[in-house]
Amino acid sequence: MDWGGPEFVLAIIALSTLGWIINNWIRAKHGYPLEDELFGKTERTDVTRNDEETRKLREQNQQLRDLMERMEDRMIVLERIVTDKGYTVAEEIEALRDKPARSTRDNGTPLSFEKKEKA
Repeated sequence: MDWGGPEFVLAIIALSTLGWIINNWIRAKHGYPLEDELFGKTERTDVTRNDEETRKLREQNQQLRDLMERMEDRMIVLERIVTDKGYTVAEEIEALRDKPARSTRDNGTPLSFEKKEKA
């Protein structure tokens, strides 16, 4: 093969052009700015947003982050309450109140709720 011939020069030019086309195709597919001649960049008009819309989106994003932080703090407190030893003790006490007494002996004086008639 003749390295100095016109076929070699044309092959280099063809490969360079093909590489540039593939590079721009990949950039366009993924939304990156395209390269112009002499290394300039061309932004896509359908992707760029105006400043007002960008500002609103940033404010909304910050509000959502603040809400998420508050919810995370509340969740930590709830986890602490549920896993706290005192919470389980309180549940056990409530469960004991619901059970009937199993004692066989009388622990007090029986109450009579019947009305007595006066003679």
